[in-house]
Amino acid sequence: MLVVVFWGVNWPIMKLGIQYLSPLWFAATRIFLGSLFLFGLLAFQGRVRLPAKADWNILVTIAIFQIALPTALIHSGLLFLGAGHSAILVFTMPLWVAPLAFFFLGERFSVANLVGTILGLAGIALLVDPVAFDFTDRTQLIGNGFMLVSSFSFAIAIILMRRNPSPAPIIQLVPWQLFLGSIILILTALSIDGLPKVQWSSSLIAIMAYNGPIASGFCFWAYLTVSRSLPAMNTAVGSMGVPVIGVISSAFILDESLALNVVSGLVLILLGVLTVTLHDLRRSRSR
Repeated sequence: MLVVVFWGVNWPIMKLGIQYLSPLWFAATRIFLGSLFLFGLLAFQGRVRLPAKADWNILVTIAIFQIALPTALIHSGLLFLGAGHSAILVFTMPLWVAPLAFFFLGERFSVANLVGTILGLAGIALLVDPVAFDFTDRTQLIGNGFMLVSSFSFAIAIILMRRNPSPAPIIQLVPWQLFLGSIILILTALSIDGLPKVQWSSSLIAIMAYNGPIASGFCFWAYLTVSRSLPAMNTAVGSMGVPVIGVISSAFILDESLALNVVSGLVLILLGVLTVTLHDLRRSRSR
């Protein structure tokens, strides 16, 4: 529950953060601070360990698809879209897992998967509003595209984790995943933006204090821990609360409007994800 609240509220906070620091440097800094927080926690407990040789493959893969790529796209996309709108698009992730699992894991694509995917895509269509959408507006195309690609990247990470499960404790792997992800983000930020230009303020310090230890370190660790200890679909159902809180908190903090198409699209996407995840949950319980 804490992860849902912390990540949901963080959408408008991230939107505020990129006013002080470029999106790529903001992403790199928060992920690096998150890794330092978890390494510090492990060091205090005397539990810092190098990952086993067998874990490095999945560590690098997850650092790319679950951390570096989606984080870079999300923060960059927030330059073009509202925080609430972005949260909804990114958390369409469970909709992409079903078809990916069908092709790469040999899992059956059920009627529920099909219905859920159609509902979710209909919700995305409402959000984008193809009738009124200006397809010549590059900013809207880039923003929506970035969010959907980041969602797809998260789904790829889930498939990769299902194919390559690791017996190592999550708390010992997540800091390394975050650290590797931050290195990729730092190198990307250097190549695209050059050295960081920071507008220092008490607001930025507060935003980073939240985004580093809490929204990155704690939330990534807690989410992956819950994912491992509970059925995956339980976690997916719970994660649907993130865009809901993201939309509501963005309306209060950033004064973003709750237009009818946004609310309707959110409802359809939630119904789609709920259809897919509840079906998979019932199937896992019947085994």
